[in-house]
Amino acid sequence: MSHPERDTRQSIVDTAERFFRDIGYQKTTVADIAKSLRMSPANVYRFFDSKKSINEAVLARFKGELEEVLSAIEAEPRSAGSRLRDMLLAVHRINQARFTDQHRMQEMVCAAMEESWDAILGHIERLDSILRGVVVQGIANGEFRDIDPVAATRCIRTAMIRFHHPLLMAQCEKMPGPSAEQMIAFIMCGLERPPAE
Repeated sequence: MSHPERDTRQSIVDTAERFFRDIGYQKTTVADIAKSLRMSPANVYRFFDSKKSINEAVLARFKGELEEVLSAIEAEPRSAGSRLRDMLLAVHRINQARFTDQHRMQEMVCAAMEESWDAILGHIERLDSILRGVVVQGIANGEFRDIDPVAATRCIRTAMIRFHHPLLMAQCEKMPGPSAEQMIAFIMCGLERPPAE
């Protein structure tokens, strides 16, 4: 069944993302997107009220793909600790693969973080929710210490920022510091309940 309005919105987002990758989101104009789609800029504005809303739609899709990977790991029937390790490593590996060769998309994500776009704030909330779900399960089954899961989740995200934030990943690449695996092991030591003596 065809949904013309949804299909047009999708085409606008697809075209915007292509321009963002090719020339960068700051240089991309609504007129560029409209011309590529053989539409008028006014027609594009029927579907998105501003260029910022197009940017946020591209970013939401970009981040949504990552959230799907994490949700799939969260649902696996295994220990909370092993799932949390894999989730943190997955975020690092996916972002590393995306941003190593896609500097213009890195530029868009960094700007989104600086401008606190709704899409990035929503992504952080969803990321925290997924991580928190695993932390809560680990506390409930005795794998993790009895800690505040909200504070623990925020600490985990903050500890991993060097390995997840596109700008910091690039800036810290040659600086001395732990590997992502070492940082994850350190985080797990802080969470795990020590064995009974």
